[in-house]
Amino acid sequence: MTLKHTLKTALIGLTTNRSRSLLTILGIVIGITAIMLVVSLGAGAQALILGQVQGLGTNTIAVIPGREPTGPSDVSALYSDSLKIKDITALQNKANVPDLKVVMPTVFGAGTAAYQANVYQVTIFGATEYLAQIFDLKTNNGDFFTSDDVLSRGDGVVIGSKVVDNLFGNDDPIGQKINVKGKSFKVVGTLPPTGGGSLFNFDAMILMPYTTAQDYLLGIKYFNRVIIQTYTDAQVPATAVDIQKTLEDSHNITDSTKDDFTVQTQQDLAARLSTITSALTWFLVAVASIALFVGGVGIMNIMLVSVTERTREIGLRKALGATDKDILTQFLLEAVMLTAIGGIVGIILGAGLSFIIAVGLSQGLGVNWTFVFPWSGAAMGLGVSALIGLIFGGYPASQASKKSPIEALRYE
Repeated sequence: MTLKHTLKTALIGLTTNRSRSLLTILGIVIGITAIMLVVSLGAGAQALILGQVQGLGTNTIAVIPGREPTGPSDVSALYSDSLKIKDITALQNKANVPDLKVVMPTVFGAGTAAYQANVYQVTIFGATEYLAQIFDLKTNNGDFFTSDDVLSRGDGVVIGSKVVDNLFGNDDPIGQKINVKGKSFKVVGTLPPTGGGSLFNFDAMILMPYTTAQDYLLGIKYFNRVIIQTYTDAQVPATAVDIQKTLEDSHNITDSTKDDFTVQTQQDLAARLSTITSALTWFLVAVASIALFVGGVGIMNIMLVSVTERTREIGLRKALGATDKDILTQFLLEAVMLTAIGGIVGIILGAGLSFIIAVGLSQGLGVNWTFVFPWSGAAMGLGVSALIGLIFGGYPASQASKKSPIEALRYE
């Protein structure tokens, strides 16, 4: 029997019981759709996160207090007050870090802002006059605070769009006084909506000189982060080494394994986040693949039922000259075709749902969530679905090919 004839016979066998065939492939469709969704949304989330990280500029270096944890018992290393004003002074010395362009200490904390009867929970973010330059921020009304404000611990603040909406509504906030933790501050600038999807949600922030935040609101003498920029991307690796050496000298550390700070480049952060998001995505893919396994078991059960119901057909075909190989090939083709159709439908459905969700997230959250067609998920879906057809269809096909033609023709 030719392959063409065997394929035609398999198609007839599937279309004879369409309802059963549709229910059989449902498990495969669900499994492939889930895989497509997970891979596509995972890729979209990874692109969003990496885009926000790279938005700071590839010539940016962050210094974080506390050494990088090496295990669960080392989490306390994250909490440290190791970065002080003496470190900023040392870093600003060109003899120590010759390629340093800008150094910006930052502090942050939570607080409640009030204006008249309106109250809103905000993030307090203290920095220097370089804040707008480093984060590429522009006010839609008013101006940022200046270096003189940093030196004099000025009371001028810049507020995000959500703070404006919740405290002032349609009123003009410029020049108005707001109360934060019992202290009065003057609004000198406002920010347009940034989407709130970045690593720094400026929409819900109050930006002020770090000296003001330290002395009047947070009551600390250390920094939560120090952000540094070099002149060019090529200077980042050498500058990161210079920063580490300078801070070790400032902290009297001779063993780098005892560092009470962490120097992190944007490339390092992007690589780590990429590894984390990829690992999480493929873990979820493994979980979603359970549906494929369940679908495969369903196919095997349905095929076994089909073999039993079609015993007389098998006997008649064998009596007319069909070989065991022909019967085996026919039932294997039926199983593979079921899973292949399920795989194709799952890919189309998964891609469509992923696109709809990506658009919904972009509009609903106000973030730049891009749709990514998961070619790897599609290829894996088709490959796995065909493999499932071969594996779970093999046993029923083998059982069909072993039936005796005489006994099959006697079957009632």
